[in-house]
Amino acid sequence: MVKPSYDLVILAAGMGSRFGGLKQVQPVGPHGELIIEYSVHDALRAGFNRLVLVIRKDIEQEFRATIGRRLEARLEVEYVFQEVEDVGALLDGARGRPPGTPLQVSRTKPWGTGHAVLAARAAVRGPFAVINADDFYGASGYAALAAHFAAGRGYALVGYPLRQTLSEFGTVSRGLCATDAAGRLQGITEVTKIAKHGTGAKYTEADGLVHLLGGEEIVSMNFWGFTPAVFPQLEKLFADFLKQSAGDPKAEFYLPTAISALNERKEAEVALLQSRDAWFGLTYREDLAASQTAIQSLIAAGKYPAPLWGG
Repeated sequence: MVKPSYDLVILAAGMGSRFGGLKQVQPVGPHGELIIEYSVHDALRAGFNRLVLVIRKDIEQEFRATIGRRLEARLEVEYVFQEVEDVGALLDGARGRPPGTPLQVSRTKPWGTGHAVLAARAAVRGPFAVINADDFYGASGYAALAAHFAAGRGYALVGYPLRQTLSEFGTVSRGLCATDAAGRLQGITEVTKIAKHGTGAKYTEADGLVHLLGGEEIVSMNFWGFTPAVFPQLEKLFADFLKQSAGDPKAEFYLPTAISALNERKEAEVALLQSRDAWFGLTYREDLAASQTAIQSLIAAGKYPAPLWGG
């Protein structure tokens, strides 16, 4: 019997402006392990056996030296680059351009997470997960997504209770998930400047109106499951996006927005899976010490070996 093969796509092109540097190379484990290593470790245990790293060309050398070499010994790794120029045929016709015409835009920054997933389209071979490089998701999400794929199901989002995704050191942006009676994802509402408040959270709108949140709301932390069928869908949405926004240096093609649009058009059905594990990440530099403490607690509970990959 052929063992199912799943890919793990890690979005690692961001530099982390709020953190103040390349977040992905900050060690969180007691032996210098990186968050991305714990993600790969959990994914491998769940049945994901290929890794596609989405990076930028200008960080390739540092990324390969500090991260890539650690992972290439564990599983098959392929690198792809998220660049402004990586739109190819997606723009041919979107702005009335002849095929192969160089892209002329007033920006150097890529177009966000939806664009990042599209950058992996030639490297992905089958069902795949998408995660951020600087987020720790815990083992249960990968196991739930692998079981989802093994059952022959399609797209999915692994969600987390809002309470366990907040930072002690500043506000965060989160996508609040809405579902139907069957638990399928219906939409994601992006909410900015969410701060801890008692046992829950709060956020303030531009007009000063304060909203309280209980903390049990399920939010998206950019942990997705897709089949390759998503690529032509994203390509069409991206072409439409570029018709309107190719000249806007601040416009972003966000993955949650794109998947919500597919939901609204009834072109995709997305299962909402929930993780039992705590999420943590490196939004602010002060989050690093908290993440290191969290990893130590998980090691003490027997969840991970130390060193992670053996002696």
